[in-house]
Amino acid sequence: MTDTDAARYAIDEEDPGFQPPAYYAPGVAELQHPIGADIHRALTYAMPDGYRPLQLDLYVPTDRSGPVPCVVWIHGGAWLFGTRLAPPDYWPAGRLFQGAIDAGLAVASIDYRHSREAPFPAQLHDAKAAIRYLRYFAPQLGIDSARFGVWGESAGGHLAALVALIADPAFEGSEGVVGPSSAVGAVVDFYGVADVDTLPSFFSSMPQEWIEELQAKGDQGAVEPIDVLLAGSAFSREDGRRLVSPVTHAAAGAPPFLLVHGESDALVPIGQSEQLLAALQSAGVEAELVRVAGADHVFLGTDPVPQLDLAITYLRDKLGS
Repeated sequence: MTDTDAARYAIDEEDPGFQPPAYYAPGVAELQHPIGADIHRALTYAMPDGYRPLQLDLYVPTDRSGPVPCVVWIHGGAWLFGTRLAPPDYWPAGRLFQGAIDAGLAVASIDYRHSREAPFPAQLHDAKAAIRYLRYFAPQLGIDSARFGVWGESAGGHLAALVALIADPAFEGSEGVVGPSSAVGAVVDFYGVADVDTLPSFFSSMPQEWIEELQAKGDQGAVEPIDVLLAGSAFSREDGRRLVSPVTHAAAGAPPFLLVHGESDALVPIGQSEQLLAALQSAGVEAELVRVAGADHVFLGTDPVPQLDLAITYLRDKLGS
C-alpha cells in the first residue's frame, strides 16, 4: 500500500465510526501472500447445499525439485468467525505462510462453516474435505499426497486435533471430493480446546469489551461458543460434548502432536493442552507440550515468531521437505 493509499484509508481518531476488521482493509490480506511461491487463490473445495462455497488458498514453493509436503492451516475464532485470509492480526503479516514456504513446505489456508452456519460436526467435515481435495489434486498442485500435516490455532487447533484423531467414517462427511484419505502425518495445536467439560466459561475469562461486542449482536451473541457449536447438532447434549472433545478420541495410532500453549492464557487455560498431552501419552501417541511463559491467548504479551518457527521446524522434521 502506498503512502497515498494509506492516507486515503486513514481513520479519524477523534471520530473513528465503524471500523471493519483489519483484514478487510485494501491490500492487507494480500500482505499474507508469501514470496517464492506459486499461489492458488480461492480454490473451491466443496459446495455444501444451502451454504456458501468453501474455499482455500494454497501456497507452494516455486523452487522445488518434486512434490512437497503440505500443511493445512485452520484459523481460529471460537468457531464463530475468522477467515482463511489472515492469521491473528497480532502476528507479523505474512510470517506464518512465508515461514512454511522458506522451509520447503506448501501451506493451504482453509475456510470452514462457522457454528452459526452449521452445527458440529460440519466444521470437521469441512476440514477433512479440504484435505481430501488437496490429496486428490496433489499431482496438479505440486504437493505430495503422502505427506500432509495439519496446524491450527484456538478453534482451529481444536479442529486440527479432531482431524488427526478421528478416523470414523461417520465423521468424514460427504462434501466435495470423496474417496481419498483425510489422514495426516503430524499435528500442531496452538492453544486449542481439548475437553469442553473442564473448559471455563468464556464469559468469565474473555475481556469485557469482547463480551459487550457479542452482546450487542443480540441474545444469541451472549451464548457460550461451545453451546452455539452444538446447537442443532444431531447428538444429545451429553454425546455432543463428549464427541467434540479431542481427549475423547486419543488412541494408539494417532500421528505425532506438538501442543503449544501460553501459560497465562485466560481464555483457553493451559490445562486444556495438559489434559490432551496426558491422554495422548497414555495412549502411546508421540506428543509434547511447549509452555510459553507470560503468553496469553494468541501469544499476546510475547513475541509470537519463535512459536511460529517452532511449529514450522516440527512440521518440516515430521513430514520431510
